[in-house]
Amino acid sequence: MTGRLYCFGESGNAYKAALTLTLCGVPWEPVFVDFFGGETRTPAFRALNPMGEVPVWVEGGLILSQSGAIQWHAAEVSGRMGGESPGERREVLRWLLWDNHKLSAQAGTRRFMANFLPEAQRPAAVIDWLGARLRSALQVLDTHLAGRDWVAGGAGPTLADCACAGYLYYPEPFGFDRADWPAIGRWLDRLAALPGWRHPYEMMPGRPSDRA
Repeated sequence: MTGRLYCFGESGNAYKAALTLTLCGVPWEPVFVDFFGGETRTPAFRALNPMGEVPVWVEGGLILSQSGAIQWHAAEVSGRMGGESPGERREVLRWLLWDNHKLSAQAGTRRFMANFLPEAQRPAAVIDWLGARLRSALQVLDTHLAGRDWVAGGAGPTLADCACAGYLYYPEPFGFDRADWPAIGRWLDRLAALPGWRHPYEMMPGRPSDRA
């Protein structure tokens, strides 16, 4: 059965799910959500996901929200990318949780505030504070990736790689420059070389130029 991923191209969290589904070989099709037009605040969308967020995964009677839950589901049904042993699975989960709290939380919020809010509404002090938090998280990731190919170890990529890379391919300026983080840059190149990888603006509908 082909599942439906409710998503839009600018969402790094939706990209985590889309990339994971693709690399796991789980059939899916995108359903565009007009986030910037307010669709996630409508009663119809809230009936689908009371949290009012993308991504949302719908497959038959199964409805899942939160990128990490969708990623975990993809690994379970495909037998891929979730770790080969209990220890590896715990390591994958550790980095999924770290990304959600330490990396994507800062990168996603800063990118939104610095690029998608009207210029007069951009809170400079908050953006600066998030920038410092983001640099700290990037330092952790860059140091961790020095001398290893993948975030959670092992012979190949896992859910942790898709999660931690969720916002790092986007072109909008938000405080991440590959030149500053060489180990991260090499890792992103390895991930982008995998069969099936696509840039978020190619994998999902919706990009800033659509609203220009």
